[in-house]
This record gives sequence, C-alpha cells and structure tokens, in this order.
Amino acid sequence: MFISISTTGTAERPASDLGFLLHKHPDKVQQFSTSHGTAHVFYPETGVESCTAAMLLDIDPIALVRKGRGKGRGGSPDFALAQYVNDRPYAASSLLAVALRTVFRTAMKGVCELRPGLAEQPQPLRISLPAVPANGAGEEGGPGMVRRLFEPLGWQVKAEAIPLDESFPEWGDSRYVRVELSAELRLADALQQLYILLPVMDGAKHYWVAPDEVDKLLAAGEGWLGAHPELALITRRYLARRWSLTRTALERIELARLAEADDREAEELDNAVDDAPDTEEAEQQTASSEPTEDQEKQEDREDQEAKPVGLAVLRREAILAALAEVGAARVLDLGCGQGELVAALLKDRRVTEVLGVDVSSRALTAASRKLRLDRMSERQAARVRLVQGALTYTDDRLKGYDAAVLSEVIEHLDLPRLPALEYAVFGAARPGTVVVTTPNVEYNVRWETLPAGHVRHSDHRFEWSRAEFLAWAERIAADYGYAVTVRPVGPLDEQVGSPTQLALFRRTPEGRTDRTASRTGTTETGTTETVTTEGSAAR
Repeated sequence: MFISISTTGTAERPASDLGFLLHKHPDKVQQFSTSHGTAHVFYPETGVESCTAAMLLDIDPIALVRKGRGKGRGGSPDFALAQYVNDRPYAASSLLAVALRTVFRTAMKGVCELRPGLAEQPQPLRISLPAVPANGAGEEGGPGMVRRLFEPLGWQVKAEAIPLDESFPEWGDSRYVRVELSAELRLADALQQLYILLPVMDGAKHYWVAPDEVDKLLAAGEGWLGAHPELALITRRYLARRWSLTRTALERIELARLAEADDREAEELDNAVDDAPDTEEAEQQTASSEPTEDQEKQEDREDQEAKPVGLAVLRREAILAALAEVGAARVLDLGCGQGELVAALLKDRRVTEVLGVDVSSRALTAASRKLRLDRMSERQAARVRLVQGALTYTDDRLKGYDAAVLSEVIEHLDLPRLPALEYAVFGAARPGTVVVTTPNVEYNVRWETLPAGHVRHSDHRFEWSRAEFLAWAERIAADYGYAVTVRPVGPLDEQVGSPTQLALFRRTPEGRTDRTASRTGTTETGTTETVTTEGSAAR
C-alpha cells in the first residue's frame, strides 16, 4: 500500500520544507508501527525545486486476520479465503487512512514549530495513489466517484480505472482506480481530506464503526465537509452505512452550519433540552411533567380539589383551541422542542399532518424518543415529521400549511434577529394561520421566586408587556396581510394581566391588510374584558 506527496518550491520557499511540515527528516528512512503492520516513510527526491515524501504500508496479514475477525471486510468475505487472499495489503483503504493519522498526526493538526507560519501557507501539492478501491456498492463508483469527492475541494483529479488484466482487455475494468491529485492548499487540509475520503471511496472499514467515529468525522471535516455537495454520501459511507450514526452526524453538521450563520456557538442553539425547568413551570409544579389522562382521572377521584393546572398545559390547551377554531388540519410546530405540542396535536384526529421544526438536534432526538416514532404504526407515522432548521431563514419545507405555531419561541431570539423570523414565517412560508405565544413580563411580579427585574428563563432575550406585544402583533398583521386577535392565557390578574399572551393571526383574502386586534379574557369576577382596535385608530 503506497502513497506519495510531492511539492515544488523556489530558493525563497524550498520544496524541502515538506520535511518540516511532515515532521519527518528527508535524509532518513523511518519506520513506524501501526496496529496492522509497519509504515515506512522515505523521500525518493528532495531539493529546492522539488521534493517527494512517500509512505509504504506493509500490512501484516496474520495481525489483520486476528484483529479484524468479524469486522469490516473480514466480517463479510467475498469468498471463503477472503481473510487470507484479498486486496487489503495493496489497495489504499481505511488501513492507509489510519496509518496517515498515526504517522503524520502532528502534520494533520497544522503544527510546525520549527518554521512558524509555514503550516498555514498553501503549498503546491501532488498526491499519487497507485491503487484505490472505488467501490460503488449501489452508487456510482470508479473514476466518477473520485472526481465527485475531490473536485469540489479544489483538486485537479486524474483518475484512471485499472483493467482486470491488461492482457485480456475484454474482461473490462476492475474496481480499482489509479489516482493523482493536484492542488494548492495547506498540507494539513490535504491530509484531513484523505483521512476521510480514502475509506469513503472504499465503502468499508477494517474495524468496527463505533459512535466515536462521528467525532472523528466532524473533527477531520471541519471547514470543508459541511459545504461539500456529496455530504450525505461521504457521511453514510464513512460511517459504514450505520444509519443512526449517519443521522447524528448530519444533525450535528447542520447545527454547526446554522450556528456559524448566526455567528453563535452551537451550544447556544442546541439548548432546547434544559437541565432545570422554566421558572413559571416550576411554580406550577406540573408544567415539566404533564400527567396522563388516566392519572388525571385518578387524581380527580382521590381529591375533588385537584391541584392547579400547570401553565404549560393551559398554554397547549389555548393553542389547540385556536387551531380548532380555524379548522387547521396541516400544522407546523416551529420550535417544537421536545415534542409536547406535537404529541397533543397527534391526539386530535382533525389534524392530518404535523411538521415539527427545531434548531436543536438534542431536542429533536428527545422528541423522537418521547413520541416513540420508531414504534408508531405506519399510518400514525405518516402524520408526523421532525426536521432540523433555523426559523430565521426561509425554508421551502414550511410552505403550504394551514397553520404554524410559535409557542414560547420569539423571546429566545435577539431582537435584531426577530425581523428575519417574521419574514421567514409570515412573508415566505405564509400559512393561513399563525399562533404566537410569549410571556407577559408584567406578570413576573406574581412569581415569588423570581427576583425583581429578572426574566423567566436564562435564555430569554426579552419579555414584552401587553402593550408591547399588541403593538408588535398589529405591525406584523399590517405588514404581511393578516388579521390578529390577542388573548390572555392563564389566570387573569386585574392589575398585571395573564402570565402568557397569545396572538392569533389569520391571513386576509388576497393578502389584504386588516389591522384588528383585541384582548378578550375572563376576570376573577367572571366578566368578559375586551379591547378592540381597527386600522390605525387610537386605542
């Protein structure tokens, strides 16, 4: 198994600096032990104008059989003697990728202490691989696959299929390809790309693919993998088609992309799964663990004076009532979190489809587990989908729905980012109905455990008063052609209102703007309180 790395240079930048980048002396032949053999590193040529480093990997077939029994290629042999007669000692595969990481670990990190700054400079590189298995395994393989993998990264690719036997051309080509890559880029980037793409071309690994392979993939693919047009293929084949790991990797890559677009850390976005409950839910003591219907009946039988219903439950009931009011059958749950509302929607037979969207892969995983998607009947599973996405970007997947719900979502956005969400939902997706709930900051004084001036959740960027929320709702309705009604949710206090406020937006015919907003609720005395505004008239 052989690979060579060549570069060219000048008197100012001699090609022999390749030795500093690889941390291997050009005048020495060095040997390194790997888990399945010995790697020999040497320099066929070294000089000012050109330099070539080569690695010959000598595989120990006995060690390969003993350590690889039941794993990778050895676990599914092409024929009875596959453990002893195969291509692994000769064709570049995951064995070579692991050897590259073992021998050139420091070079892959982009570190060169003896020549500061050298590792950051692009180098004119030429990489030669005499035999690479490019097994399609149901996908287009051969030279075409090599080009699809390397050309988007800036490589000039020369890939030639190796015939089965040159003496018998009628036998056709083998699955092996002779590859030569040329580009000007950092050596560390080139090695990282080879580490990932060698096993991808082969489509198999010589060892068991464990969950930590996802971390290796993301670490080596940082800066280039997320934007690669063959991202799905690379992820799937690198992880040996283990679908659970592939899904996890793609979710993490998408989260990293969204975080970079928002100029935030991924952990800031992937925070929908809290370690501690929301203050208001903790106050109600039931919001984070909604009792089942059977439990509620049992409690009613045991105690006629049931505990107060949690605010989270009241909020969901208000949302479901608003959706029933407009007859929504296809519903978006934007910022679905761990799927509490999705579960409630699936219990309503009038709802035929639910799409849950969240930026947090952790939340989506928790929602999938709580909803037991893997155990749902085929008919029930057809009604629900969970997808990852950022609500501050337009998304064609969100178009064509009867209604969208933003339940306790807007307050988690920085105010400068709110217009992006407004356009993505009201301007681009344009569902027939939009339901928005958000805390009423005036009610915070009623939470005894909440310090004065504090918001209810550490991730809340703002909390609005009733007047601020009404003004925002009226502006959105006017700008995007909706009529809006604003309602209280939860116990109504005469002085500070209700703990949560809900806006029900209904798209007007032909986008006609109808600026109508009202506050309707029942006071503690049982009377109905309504304030209505229309057009730009003063309230």
